[in-house]
Amino acid sequence: MKQIKVGLIGLGTVGSGVAQILTQQRRLIKNRLGAELVLARVAEKYLDAPHRYEVDRALLTPDANNLFNDPEIDIIVELIGGIEPARTFMRRALEAGKHVVTANKALLARDGNELFALANEKGLELGFEASVCGAIPIIKAVREGLAANEIDYTVGIMNGTANYILSKMTDEGASYAHALKEAQEKGFAEADPTYDVEGIDTAHKLAILAALCYGNRVNFDDIYTEGISRLEPLDIDFAREFGYKIKLLAISRGGAKSIEARVHPAMIPVGHPLANVAGAFNAVEIVARSAGPIMLYGLGAGMLPAGSAVVADVIDIARNMLTGAGVRVPILAHQPKALRDRPLRKIDEVSCQHYLRFSVPDQPGVLSKIAGVLAKHNISIASCVQKGRRVKGSVAVVMLTHEAREADVAKAVAGIERLKLIAAPTVRVRIESLAKA
Repeated sequence: MKQIKVGLIGLGTVGSGVAQILTQQRRLIKNRLGAELVLARVAEKYLDAPHRYEVDRALLTPDANNLFNDPEIDIIVELIGGIEPARTFMRRALEAGKHVVTANKALLARDGNELFALANEKGLELGFEASVCGAIPIIKAVREGLAANEIDYTVGIMNGTANYILSKMTDEGASYAHALKEAQEKGFAEADPTYDVEGIDTAHKLAILAALCYGNRVNFDDIYTEGISRLEPLDIDFAREFGYKIKLLAISRGGAKSIEARVHPAMIPVGHPLANVAGAFNAVEIVARSAGPIMLYGLGAGMLPAGSAVVADVIDIARNMLTGAGVRVPILAHQPKALRDRPLRKIDEVSCQHYLRFSVPDQPGVLSKIAGVLAKHNISIASCVQKGRRVKGSVAVVMLTHEAREADVAKAVAGIERLKLIAAPTVRVRIESLAKA
């Protein structure tokens, strides 16, 4: 039976998962593929360090060049993460005529256009299913299952760490700091959680997904990104009273001249399926022109879930190799010549409802002054609540606005915060109806 040999760079968490799956599921893969996938070589910097799955030591090498220079290796799997040397390794592999699979969303979000172009030039595959939402086959769904559809809208929970923290705050009333500490103790959050809690990791994933959905080259730097670190249990409680839950969302919409792509906390109706995605799980809703709304749900990270997505890419490439199909599916779901460079819309141009929490003294005239500034900027109030809840000596006044332009809301909040009566920075959370397309 034909063998297709795989070289693996990196034996960390996901790399160990890939090695385990390729080894333990070898017979299953052979029965489904019609050929053997063989883990031929593993490049690992720390040869003597313990790994979550220990491979045959005869396969290990500290030098990735041994994989690029091996004519028998057909597919290189890069799983070291980061920008360099991962970018150099992927370029070397493609230049050596080898297909590449990666889970490296940060690299693809920042330098993917260059790597995709090189793969197209060489007539090679570049698989990256594991880079967006781990085990969830979101990329395959967009590239193949929805190939006949225009994508109107996507909204998703794409970071398990942030969702775990928000779930703890919502379900148990935990503070942000306590929930983060527990996430770190359980291994859901890194020692430095910045990428997860400030929305950067989610923005990396959204940059890739939006490129696939709308036929645009990846444009990470212009994605509006905001995290969850300023949220307090008080905001979670108020959201519940209004019939919402707060989630860190990745949102995109297509357009003829520009694309919307943004990451930030948002209130969503408790009846929407995304509101009930708890813990470290991810979920994405895609609203497709012909198919309608589709929801995908599952584990977004982890040794075996992410490893499963990586091996699925390897199997897809192997199938194309066996049939001589070449690059059967375009890397970014559209033919290279059809890709465009539409700009991303500025956040100032977005319109939605807003939740605003002000910390003010409990005295007459406060509400009228705040309402006056909002009216000056064409913002009308849908609801207002003041329950005497004290926050650092002040009371919390919460207002829900009708739909308003982001630029107007930002100006109004800045004007309100210049009033002497404001005791702390205003907390602002967008409200997403999730019904728009």
